[in-house]
Amino acid sequence: MQNGKLIQLSLLTALAPMIWGSTYIVTTELLPEGRPFIAATIRVLPAGLVLLLFSRQLPKLKELWAVLTLSFLNIAFFQAMLFIAAYKLPGGIAGAIGSVQPLFVILFIWLFDSAKPRLSAVIFTVTAMGGMMMVLVRGSVELNPVGVICGFAGAAAMALGIYLSSKWKFGVSSLTFTGWQLFFGGVMLLPVALLLEPIPEALVLKNYIGYAYLCVFGALIAYYLWFRGITGGLPPLAVSLLGFLSPVTAVLNDRLFLGKSLTGVQFAGFVLVLFSIAMVQRSVLKK
Repeated sequence: MQNGKLIQLSLLTALAPMIWGSTYIVTTELLPEGRPFIAATIRVLPAGLVLLLFSRQLPKLKELWAVLTLSFLNIAFFQAMLFIAAYKLPGGIAGAIGSVQPLFVILFIWLFDSAKPRLSAVIFTVTAMGGMMMVLVRGSVELNPVGVICGFAGAAAMALGIYLSSKWKFGVSSLTFTGWQLFFGGVMLLPVALLLEPIPEALVLKNYIGYAYLCVFGALIAYYLWFRGITGGLPPLAVSLLGFLSPVTAVLNDRLFLGKSLTGVQFAGFVLVLFSIAMVQRSVLKK
């Protein structure tokens, strides 16, 4: 694929983590409290069912194990860990922990492909993480150990999912590939949600709006753009680095909608993160 097309694909893929950046504010402001598994299930299962009905195509039997593996890593396990971290930790801390995901991608590429990453990519990945800390971590906070563990576990699962998604080819459209993972991931989450959490007895309008937003934008649209980038030829590290845009967007949402102030250190962190993302994309997309 020509470099120009890869850059265009990268820009479109970047919209996915920017949409996901709204997950934290939607969770805390619009959803019922204390129901992370129900939130994760409602987010992905209806969207997956819609795409499955639209594509009218199921994975072949010999492909099923691979599809189920990706569904677990990218959707079921990751979504569960994401919402637990979102409920247990401040949004900034949860985002900062999730920013280690690119390092997991680098590790998996090194372990499974025996390919040492470019030094420049590693340097700017670490630089982006430093900028993320400047943006997200403010003052002293109490860390919930369950939230921290879930944050790291979710980052590792998504990183492995990104790596495997770039390796395994199914010969189907991005819509079909997205639908399979959302549907099977949602099916995995459903019994866990029903067993561990009480169904909300009375939902108010803002709850419906929150769930609908997460399903349509946070799952159907965002995951389609995300998997389109992965299967369209973007290197795993390039995709993973775009994930930094999620917590950056979360902080901007707090500034715009909750009136939280933005310090000079945070602004400098924003610049450092965006510069580092651009440099990594330039490094790994260079042909």
